Amino acid sequence: MTLAALAFWIFAAAAIASGLMVVASKNPVHSVLFLISAFIAAAGLFVLMGAEYLAMVLIVVYVGAVAVLFLFVVMMLDVDFVELKQGFLQYLPIGGAIATLVVVELLMVVFVWAFPDDVELALAHPAPTAAQTVTDPNGPTNIEALGLILYTDYIHYFQIAGIILLVAMIGAIILTFRTRDGIKKQDVMAQIGRKREEGVELVDIGSGQGLS
Repeated sequence: MTLAALAFWIFAAAAIASGLMVVASKNPVHSVLFLISAFIAAAGLFVLMGAEYLAMVLIVVYVGAVAVLFLFVVMMLDVDFVELKQGFLQYLPIGGAIATLVVVELLMVVFVWAFPDDVELALAHPAPTAAQTVTDPNGPTNIEALGLILYTDYIHYFQIAGIILLVAMIGAIILTFRTRDGIKKQDVMAQIGRKREEGVELVDIGSGQGLS
């Protein structure tokens, strides 16, 4: 077994185990920690597939922002788990029916799965080795290729998405802004136009005396 195959099995087993523990953990804080572990394992699988950019996004965005933010929210909320467990039996039939439906749908998808002709041809004729598939080892990396595509072919869509996110951020700031009395605000123009005489006072203090 090669090192890449061993890493794949380790990351895959960690991702599956972490995903199961996210659902099975009774403590929500533990569930979030297992969710972070699942994200890290999935990022390792992306690195093995050569998608370094997706692995970086998974770590920076989901682990560094979403999962940690959710963890802080869970830790700050005063959740009464005893009260939550009291209504468990009331919603058990509905939850069981939905879970059974989801399992049946997944089994139907697995049993009716059909490989396309090109996939069957690829399975009949194994792919060449990694050394044969790399045509230009000195070419652009995965991140460089994505950057070239984003800033050439899809530059307009990329800029439109940035403008939409900027407008959404400004709208969220405006919605959460509240005017309150008694708050000191900074006057930038008065600060810039301030003269030396207004901020500095020269005092001649005699020996043994202090400021009154």
